[in-house]
Amino acid sequence: MAIIVNLDVMMAKRKMSLNELSEKVGLTLANLSILKTGKAKAVRFSTLDAICKALDCQPADILEYRDEEEA
Repeated sequence: MAIIVNLDVMMAKRKMSLNELSEKVGLTLANLSILKTGKAKAVRFSTLDAICKALDCQPADILEYRDEEEA
């Protein structure tokens, strides 16, 4: 997939665990894990908003586009 999820990178920069982020965002560990591993097929803007607030970052810090032909 051409969209890369860098949630784990931002969590590490903010020294935040998946459990802590789950509590702040109000998502289950399972759903956050699916997003973190890049297995999610979609993400709601409300979820992205909550994650960005919790990690004090921009959506571009979490989501990255890479052309599959260049990879």
